[in-house]
Amino acid sequence: MTALHADALAVLRGWAAPTPAQEALRAHYVRHLETHPDAMTRECRPEHLTASTLVLSDDRTHVLLTLHAKAREWFQFGGHPEDVDATLAGAALREAVEESGLAPDDLDLDPRPVRLDAHAVPFCGPGGDVRHLDVMFRAVARPGARHAVSEESLDVRWWPVDALPNPELEDFVARALAVGQSTGSNSDGGATRAASDQPSR
Repeated sequence: MTALHADALAVLRGWAAPTPAQEALRAHYVRHLETHPDAMTRECRPEHLTASTLVLSDDRTHVLLTLHAKAREWFQFGGHPEDVDATLAGAALREAVEESGLAPDDLDLDPRPVRLDAHAVPFCGPGGDVRHLDVMFRAVARPGARHAVSEESLDVRWWPVDALPNPELEDFVARALAVGQSTGSNSDGGATRAASDQPSR
């Protein structure tokens, strides 16, 4: 078992799901990890885990989203874990940095998941019929952080939290904001997607 696989199991076994539906997904993710040694790789089919990050502005009034080149929809940043990733949260942060153009120091990522989302991804590699088991995190950008468009995106843009371009994001944004309000810290810490190969959603 890799360090990343072990971390994902530990995180999801210990995560307190906010709803019965999220608990059902959490249990499914854990079973998948326990029975599939390759669950953290895109070679695991028809399901594998991915990680994504919703980036909030420092004042929590906006979210930074990417217009995904393949899906042609706005999503949070995310995708497949890579060999360099030792933790699930680390994979989510790496994807956010790569796809947003922000520096790692620009983001304060909460290592606790906010939400889980399992969804079909018809263009994840050859053959199709793939489902991403996405683990969704939140991060807060420092004031003045400058983003850039990556090669996987058509655009990267701040959107008001009350005027999202994709209704699939509404629950994720609401939960991310609620986590921040409940802790009072920057480090608080289905049907939505992230970016990357899919997105991860």
